[in-house]
Amino acid sequence: MKKKMMVCAMAAMAATAMMTATVMADDFKIGICNYVDDASLNQIVDNLQTRLEEIGKEKGVNFDISYENCNADANVMEQIISDFQADGVDLMVGVATPVAMRMQSMTEGTDTPVVFSAVTDPVGAGLVESLEEPGANITGTSDYLDTASVMNLILAVNPDVKKVGLLYDVGQDSSAAAIEEAKAFLEEKDIEVVERTGTTTDEVQLAADALVADGVDAVFTPTDNTIMTAELSIYEKFMEAGIPQYTGADSFALNGAFMGYGVDYANLGQETADMVSQILLDDADPAATPVKTFDNGTATINTETCEGLGLDLEQVKAAFEPHCTQIKEITTAESFDELNAD
Repeated sequence: MKKKMMVCAMAAMAATAMMTATVMADDFKIGICNYVDDASLNQIVDNLQTRLEEIGKEKGVNFDISYENCNADANVMEQIISDFQADGVDLMVGVATPVAMRMQSMTEGTDTPVVFSAVTDPVGAGLVESLEEPGANITGTSDYLDTASVMNLILAVNPDVKKVGLLYDVGQDSSAAAIEEAKAFLEEKDIEVVERTGTTTDEVQLAADALVADGVDAVFTPTDNTIMTAELSIYEKFMEAGIPQYTGADSFALNGAFMGYGVDYANLGQETADMVSQILLDDADPAATPVKTFDNGTATINTETCEGLGLDLEQVKAAFEPHCTQIKEITTAESFDELNAD
C-alpha cells in the first residue's frame, strides 16, 4: 500500500513538473510585423529573432514568435495586427515607422505593449512624447540619421560640388526630417538642390533618370524604404553617369549605392530584442523606458561602385576618415546572407 502511494506521489510530482515545464515553455507570445522586404529591415528581424532565442535559453523561457511581412500594403498590415490581437500576443514589435504607427493606434486603450524598431524620428512621427520619456505603452529603437555628417562626406570627396539631388518618397515619414535637414545644410552653403521623388519602383527609376538628366554632382537618399526597395534597379544609372549616391543605411551600399552611412542594423535588432526582454521578463514600463539611439558613425563603401565611378578607394577612405568612427567595405549583393555566403 505504501509502495503504491509512493508511486502515485511520484507520478503526481512528475505530472506537476511536466505542467510547470509546459507553462514555462509557452510563456510569451510575440507578434513581429516587418514593413517591407529589404536588406536592412530583414537584418533587424533576423538578429531580433536570434537574440530572443538566446535570451529564452538563458532565462529558461520560450518566446513564441509570429512573424509576418506586410510588404508595404496598409490593408495587409492592419490584418496582421488584428490577427496578433486575436491571438492574444503579449507584445508586438513593429519594424519601420508605418508599422509602429499602426500598431500604436490599434493597441490604444489596451495593455499590449509595442516595441518599435528602425523608426528614424519617433517624436516627429507622434509615437512618443520624448526619447527619454515615451509617455505611452510604446518604446523602441531608432535608426536616427545624422544628415549633416552625410553632407560632410559629400563635400569631403568633392569640395567643389555645385548641385545635389535628393531622391526620396514623400510618403515616407522616415525621410521627412532628413530631407529638410539636407536642404537647409545645402542651401546654407549655396549648393543647388534638386528634389526628385517616387512612391513605386517604376517612379523611382524615372526619378533617377531625371536626376541624371539634371546633371547633379551627387545624390542623397535618407533611410527611405521605398528607395531601398528599388535600389538594385537604379544604382547602375548613377554609376554609369559618374554620380555618387550617398545614403542613410549600409543596405543601400549592399544593393549598389556608392555609400551608406548610419547605424549597425544587426546590433539594432539585438538591442530591440533586449528591450522586449526587459518589458516581458523584468516588468519594465514602456512609457518610462527611453528610446534607444545609436552612433551614426559607420560609412559603408561599395568598392565595385566606387571603381565604376572612377574614384580611388584609398583616396575616398582618407577623405571620409575624419568624419567617421568606422569605414567598411562591401560589394553588391541582394541580401547580407547572400554576401556572407559568398
